[in-house]
Amino acid sequence: MNLSFTCAPANARTNPPRRRAPVGACDSHFHIFGPYDRFPLSASRPYTPPPASVAHYLDMANTLGLTRRVIVQASVYGTDNAVTLDAVQQLGRADSRAIVVVEDDAPLQAMADAGAVGVRFNAVSGNGAPLEQLEALARRIAPLGWHIQLFLKAEALVELAPRLAGLPVPVVLDHMAGARAADGAQSPAMDAACRLLDTGRAWVKLCGYRASRPPYDDLAPLARRFLAAAPERCVWGTDWPHTQFSTPEQMLDDGLLLDWLDEWLPDEATRQRVLVDNPARLYDFPA
Repeated sequence: MNLSFTCAPANARTNPPRRRAPVGACDSHFHIFGPYDRFPLSASRPYTPPPASVAHYLDMANTLGLTRRVIVQASVYGTDNAVTLDAVQQLGRADSRAIVVVEDDAPLQAMADAGAVGVRFNAVSGNGAPLEQLEALARRIAPLGWHIQLFLKAEALVELAPRLAGLPVPVVLDHMAGARAADGAQSPAMDAACRLLDTGRAWVKLCGYRASRPPYDDLAPLARRFLAAAPERCVWGTDWPHTQFSTPEQMLDDGLLLDWLDEWLPDEATRQRVLVDNPARLYDFPA
């Protein structure tokens, strides 16, 4: 299969972080791509990533000390979740979960049996369920105990926040809730996200680099505001294999990403919460 890739591959080798993650730590956000002869990409995909295998992912995760994981369906596969659910099977159902992308008539119980715990709406890359289906899908997934995960731009979050607050399921905000670090920690998007956190039913993923640009030194105020607002509902993920980057020179090292998290966290107890305890509750891992 001849494909012209539009982004760089993940680093072949991951540098160790200053401190390995604690026992039971979870990578709450990453993707698997391919093999493409078995899991072909969607014809309407917004980009074309190089293959990113389970074995390659595990090499990175083992270097960081991550032993639990949440595979997120990427927009390049649309609503065909086969690659994501297969990754759960390969990685082990006990320590792996999936976030799927579905239409309103999808067979949700079968996906739950295969490890799915949430539905993703991607209003940035598209190629999935439209936001018009938000309420209908929320009602369908509520009996399963699932949540809705959203990838939104800052302006979209501000507009959508009242609808999100009224949903009958928890809401998880991708990538620093779509806030832009350049706008500061008191931006309208940050305010909207923190109001949702105040409801007690929203969570945020501290996957930060998409909110910023090199040298990424303006991310800490965003992370620290979220951690101050709801330390019990923040989780962290690598966002491996980092499809935002078009050249190897731009690629970030995952060990560095874990080092950033350590710099944002106020104390050891919060580190344990964000990496172990919070994802165990959100994704229903054993205590």
